[in-house]
Order: sequence, then C-alpha cells, then structure tokens
Amino acid sequence: MEDEETTAVLKAVGRQIKMWREAAGMRQAELGTAIGYGEEMVSSVERGRRVPKPDFLDKADEVLGASGKLSAMKEDVEKARYPKKVRDLAKLEDEAVDLGAYAGHHIHGLLQTPEYARALYAMRRPAFTEEEVDRYVSARMARKTVFERVPRAQLTFVQEEVTLRRPLGGRMVLRQQLEHLLEVGRLRHVEIQVMPTDREDHAGMAGSLQLLKLRGGKAFGHSEAQLHNRVIADPHEVQTLDLRYGIIRAQALTPRESLAFIEKVMGEET
Repeated sequence: MEDEETTAVLKAVGRQIKMWREAAGMRQAELGTAIGYGEEMVSSVERGRRVPKPDFLDKADEVLGASGKLSAMKEDVEKARYPKKVRDLAKLEDEAVDLGAYAGHHIHGLLQTPEYARALYAMRRPAFTEEEVDRYVSARMARKTVFERVPRAQLTFVQEEVTLRRPLGGRMVLRQQLEHLLEVGRLRHVEIQVMPTDREDHAGMAGSLQLLKLRGGKAFGHSEAQLHNRVIADPHEVQTLDLRYGIIRAQALTPRESLAFIEKVMGEET
C-alpha cells in the first residue's frame, strides 16, 4: 500500500479477522471455503496485504459469529481502497462550490464512464494488476458524487477535441463515453466546452489543470504529470491557474456549441 494510513487500517482489520477466525477454531482454508474465497486471499487479508471487499467482511462476520463487528469495518476499508492522492482530491471536490477543469489528453476523470476509466488504467505501464485496476476505477467512480450532492456545486469542464476522437478502449467504449458527456452536459449545474484543434491561440498548452473553490473563499489547484499528482495551495500559483482557465474557457466553444460538436463527432464515428 502506498501510504501509512491505508496500511494501518488494513493491518488492523486483518488482525481482527484472524482473531475471530482463531476463536472460532477455523483454519484459513476453512474460512475461505465457507465464505467463497481462496485460502491465499484470506491469508493476504489477514496480513494486511489485500483490501477485503464488503462481501468478504459480511460473510466472514456471519460465519465467524462476529455480531456485526467485522461488517462495521466496511466504511473504513472502503476509504482505504482508494489511494491517498485520490482521497485528498476527493475531499476537496466534496467541499468545492465551484470546480473547473481542463483536460488535454483524455476525458476528465469526473466525466469518465467505468468502461473508459478501466481502459485507461488497463493500458498503464508498468502494467497494473486486475486488483489495482479495480481499485483505481472504484476510486474514480466514487468521486462522481460531486454531481449529486446538495447544494449543487457549479462544475465546468473544457475538453480538447482530440479527447473526443481518441478511441481509448475501442469504438463502443468511446461512443458510450460521448453519450455520457451529452447526458452530463445537459445538467443545469454542469457546463462542458470543447477546445477545437484548429485554434491558433491556446492558453492551456502547459497541460491539464483543475481548480477548486471552496466555501469560505479558499481555492486550490490540482495538476497531474507523468509520475506526479499534486494539490496546489500557494495563492499565487492558484491565481495563475485561475487566469489560464478563464482564458481557456473564452477560447473554447460555448457550452451549447460544444454539445452540438459532440453530437457531430458521434455521427462521424458511426
């Protein structure tokens, strides 16, 4: 695991499962058979090396007679499933009243379908394991609550035209992704804009960015690079990102023009 908080949670959960298993007089293989998991999985969970799914905890709780004590750990374990950098970003997104993002290489994470996100993580090099892919996709989908919470946050996105045409995951995955963009873009608190490739002036050439303005006036930025992902708190740097994002939005198609553009791309892809 990539951070001490996650490691501590998983080890604590693993110890509890082991204690209840031993108190019930069961071996790891016996517990695995009883709850529908392999012995290796039970061993890895008890050592804090694997993240147990909610189903694992519920079944273990029932088989071991833990009276809800193991099931009660699902909330802590669910948070531990997500990498620390994702938890930090999701916390800011949950507090934001105004969120804006420019994406130049692929569809922004908050706008992705599960299939599109899975395709992105599956093509990472060095390759992720299936468990890691599942973990990252789950974390990304969990961030989508920002669209549903009340009071609504104002959400704006600018997508580079190429991101609408690059068939990551295949043509069907792309089509479903474009359909999702149209659906989300019609929400009253969401605006999606497209930056056409033929623009001769472009304020976003330094790369993708995200801005988050919180209740009370605080603001943060977020940027990603090849091997780094960081939250930006310095007011001067955030101000620079805010300036750039404002210009990017002015240079892009309007939200209405952008939805029509996405529909046009969908027609060309069929």
